[in-house]
Parts: sequence; structure tokens; C-alpha cells
Amino acid sequence: MEAYCLKCRTQRQMTDPQDVTMKNGKPATMGKCPVCGTKMYRIGKK
Repeated sequence: MEAYCLKCRTQRQMTDPQDVTMKNGKPATMGKCPVCGTKMYRIGKK
């Protein structure tokens, strides 16, 4: 799944994607940037 990396400022394929639920109850996908290792979030279902 692709997400926007705020540190690299590009769209990248996230590694270790995990389905999570945010505090407000909305679904999201959390992963890491393969280049810099920053956490990446994609809000919404797959």
C-alpha cells in the first residue's frame, strides 16, 4: 500500500503495514517508510 512520507515528501510503498483504529474510531493503516524509517499513516480502509 502506498502512503505519503512527510520526511521524504514523496509517495512510497510502506513496509510492515498494520491495520489500526485511531482515537476517533476511524480505521487506518500504519507502516514504515522503507528509505528513512519514519512512521507512515494512511487513513481509511484498504
